[in-house]
Amino acid sequence: MSGNVTLLSDTLAKAKAEDRAALIAYLPAGFPTVDGGIEAVKAVFDGGADVVEVGLPHSDPVLDGPVIQTADDIALKGGVKIADVLRTVREAHAATGKPVLVMTYWNPIDRYGVERFTAELAEAGGAGCILPDLPVQESALWREHADKHGLGTVFVVAPSSKDERLAQITAVGSGFVYAASLMGVTGTRASVGAQAEDLVRRTRATTGLPVCVGLGVSNAEQAQEVAAFSDGVIVGSAFVQRLLDAPDHASGLAAVRALAGELAQGVRRTP
Repeated sequence: MSGNVTLLSDTLAKAKAEDRAALIAYLPAGFPTVDGGIEAVKAVFDGGADVVEVGLPHSDPVLDGPVIQTADDIALKGGVKIADVLRTVREAHAATGKPVLVMTYWNPIDRYGVERFTAELAEAGGAGCILPDLPVQESALWREHADKHGLGTVFVVAPSSKDERLAQITAVGSGFVYAASLMGVTGTRASVGAQAEDLVRRTRATTGLPVCVGLGVSNAEQAQEVAAFSDGVIVGSAFVQRLLDAPDHASGLAAVRALAGELAQGVRRTP
């Protein structure tokens, strides 16, 4: 069975045709439970997200700030496995027909087996993977299997990336390019900053792939700001925080659905 990288590309192209940025949400699998995490992904889609990244919880998440680390810790203590991540992708995609990616560090995939993981992710209806710590020069094996199974390979670029390095990364990526808006870890910020706009401009000079911005966006105003210069707005910690703050699961689902609605309006407003 082939994965859904084409659905991802079509979804981003549709947003562009509507003269807006896409809304891409992030939620870790297994948080607050496996079933609860699946319901949360569905709620975010229901609220207006175009794409969801399902995080594969990891014990050493170098890119993730304290909010997502807290959620990962809860998921890991709950015994979340890669099979649960794949189940989350399968059920969320089956229920919505929308593109679902996995965001993961390389070590879990390497240990699980690249061929096995890509085959099972494609079978689950996944659109691809975001691999923040996989160096491009070491990615050939992954890309071979991802391409074979119709999966996108999304690499992360940062404000520190030189133009030559950007070109090397975007030449082999697919789906979209994840532009980290600032140096540091995930988390909500008071301001997303000018670094992100410059990074998007420099990245676009090297590729025709959509360039989507993450790290720091937490409200409709910031989403509107970032949507003005990017192809997609990626929001993670703000969703996770809503679930952490909720007094019960039903309230958490309502909170992430509402936040998705606010952000979806944000990416549709012109400044």
